[in-house]
Amino acid sequence: MQLYKMKLYIVPTPIGNLQDMTFRAIEVLKSVQLILAEDTRNSKYLCQHFSIQTQMQSYHKDNEHKTLQNVVEKIRSGISIALISDAGTPSISDPGFLLVRECLKHGIEVECLPGATAFVPALVNSGFPTDRFIYEGFLPHLKGRQKRLLSLKDEQRTIVFYESPYRILKLLNEIKEHFGEERKISVSRELTKKFEETVRGTVAEVLLYFSSKEPKGEFVVVMEGKE
Repeated sequence: MQLYKMKLYIVPTPIGNLQDMTFRAIEVLKSVQLILAEDTRNSKYLCQHFSIQTQMQSYHKDNEHKTLQNVVEKIRSGISIALISDAGTPSISDPGFLLVRECLKHGIEVECLPGATAFVPALVNSGFPTDRFIYEGFLPHLKGRQKRLLSLKDEQRTIVFYESPYRILKLLNEIKEHFGEERKISVSRELTKKFEETVRGTVAEVLLYFSSKEPKGEFVVVMEGKE
């Protein structure tokens, strides 16, 4: 693959199953001069698996503001850089937006490879309409959380949320409170992994199911829109 200098590559990585890594993604990561990784400890195993020996540098939500200009200057000096997150596509509920915006502001070419992201298989598996949907990602933990939910009260499109195992029961109870226990939802966890699971039903049914077992893994909650 012929890579251009002075370019930022956005490279999706598998959300669980390493076989979902594309040939092109591997080739890009081997060819660039630097990989920006959300957590270099996690990405080290990915790189080792695919024999990627490119230098890595940490780039995450806690340091992106401080390192942003330095990264831009490195690209402007003539090197190509790839951005990856721990899993999935950078900038989708992960760092990336600020860097893309800054690169475009400075006339730096940005290329995003297609690849894994958790909400797409969860949305398709839900059986709810996929022609029009709204992606909410992670709700705020505290301030603004209820306001966001209230703003969706009359939403007719399919709605997608991300949630951690520590707050999934809280989210399901909030959905029950704001949208009613009969609203239909589909909850997927551990997508592409050994214990992948999707539970479909009313909010009451799904809440009962996950209340009876310890929630594990990252969750994608897909909710039907208001009729």
